[in-house]
Amino acid sequence: MNFEHLRALAAVVDEGTFEAAADRLHLSPSAVSQRIKALEKSVGQVVVRRTVPCTPTHAGSALLRLARQVQLLEAEARHALGSETSVVTSTPVAVNADSLATWFLPVLEEAAGWPDTTLDLHVEDQDHSSRLLRQGDVLGAVTADPAPVNGCRAVRLGAMRYVPAAAPALRDRFAGASGPDWSAMPVLAFNTKDDLQRRFLASRGVAGQPPMHTIPSSEAFVAAVRAGLGWGMVPELQVGSDFDDGRLVLLDPAAHHDVVLYWQSWTLQSQPLDRLAAAVRRAGRLLRS
Repeated sequence: MNFEHLRALAAVVDEGTFEAAADRLHLSPSAVSQRIKALEKSVGQVVVRRTVPCTPTHAGSALLRLARQVQLLEAEARHALGSETSVVTSTPVAVNADSLATWFLPVLEEAAGWPDTTLDLHVEDQDHSSRLLRQGDVLGAVTADPAPVNGCRAVRLGAMRYVPAAAPALRDRFAGASGPDWSAMPVLAFNTKDDLQRRFLASRGVAGQPPMHTIPSSEAFVAAVRAGLGWGMVPELQVGSDFDDGRLVLLDPAAHHDVVLYWQSWTLQSQPLDRLAAAVRRAGRLLRS
């Protein structure tokens, strides 16, 4: 396979359009289109859906993984050969929002000292991030999936503990004789993929749907709980001294939900990828064992 064709595929998927890919590769859109057509002819399958943004087909995902692996190894080879041209490798990584707001931050601090690498973070729910590995969109992912994606290795990091929390005024407003009125008290959700609150309500036998607010930001989610907009399952790592200070209360001191996280990355002998994995494992020590 022609590597320039693979490079064009990666650029089209990353940039979303043939025009933007052409700007990145310093080519004309026609030249990029010809390279994609040549790649499709060589493999006998369509590799890119011509939508906005462009997305890889199943065959394109397999080739995209190859393209990213070759790019990574090419950059390492140039560095080893002492190339005078500075080679900076882009490292796409998937991480869930709660991790990015808490224990993953030391990884960013370490990455500040890597002049040969840039991070391209994809924020994705931990239950869905392994999909990005399968598609070739990322080199590594923080995921709740313990089963390694084909061609990847999985390392257990630890568990993020979530607890049901609310502002004291909200709890008092919906207090009942035997505890909170779960069917009436407003609840928060991060997005449609967030089912932590639904699981908790189901464990309490709540059949109806209480008023639900959607807050698609990890920091804003906790701020909304503090403000009394609704209750939610919040990461222990994110609330700090809120329980001690009385800004938040535990709605059920005995209840919690642990999400076990894993680091999955390609099984390549790559110094930048190994360095990133080591940084993630060190940061993961903040998680529960």
